[in-house]
Amino acid sequence: MSKKNILIIEDEKAIREMVRFSFFNSDFILDEAEDVNQAREKIVNQTPDLILLDWMLPGMNGVDFAKELRSTDAPGINGDAAKIPIIMLTAKSEEKDKIKGLNAGMDDYVVKPFSTKELIARINAVLRRTGGDKVEIISMADLELNEENKRISCLGKKVALGPLEYKLLSYFMHHPDRVYSRSQLLDRVWGGDVYVEERTVDVHIRRLRKVLAEHKQEHLVQTIRGSGYRFSAQE
Repeated sequence: MSKKNILIIEDEKAIREMVRFSFFNSDFILDEAEDVNQAREKIVNQTPDLILLDWMLPGMNGVDFAKELRSTDAPGINGDAAKIPIIMLTAKSEEKDKIKGLNAGMDDYVVKPFSTKELIARINAVLRRTGGDKVEIISMADLELNEENKRISCLGKKVALGPLEYKLLSYFMHHPDRVYSRSQLLDRVWGGDVYVEERTVDVHIRRLRKVLAEHKQEHLVQTIRGSGYRFSAQE
């Protein structure tokens, strides 16, 4: 699964560095903004999967910015921003402050100082709750896999695959640059309870390559002599 992009909007460098360090070897990619103006630019260029938002910011505070994001007419920001999950980071711990934050459109609330383990757990929980509206798109070279409609396209054109070829290419796109033996592919694509000969993999690899050749993408499925197959944009 592709990594989630998290945008932290926080004017304290030490907190941003702490969060960045905690994301090392995690399923998250961290982007950073020191204030609302920087955050707007980041969101326009790439809609994050989740925002960590400080309450007290220079210029516009986090609560007002959350209200802006949740509005349908936020200046310079597209409508997708209204759906971005937001976790508020704040030193304000009183109940009335939490209610104010939640009423502004926050999905969760973390009080400073906080444990990074707790923060990661809360991020995962919020992403699970809000992930239903998010369509996962995996791209490699000119291919794009849309998890919602189970379609693979190349430069906008549908790649017409049979059921097994689709499963095979989907598995490859989820696990690029790794070499898999025929037996591993049988186990992970066909299933461990299906008993077919290993040469069956070769048959479907040939079919997959034939379809990809129509889109000039057959080079992505590579034979590694003596080992198996790899899906990679690298030669």
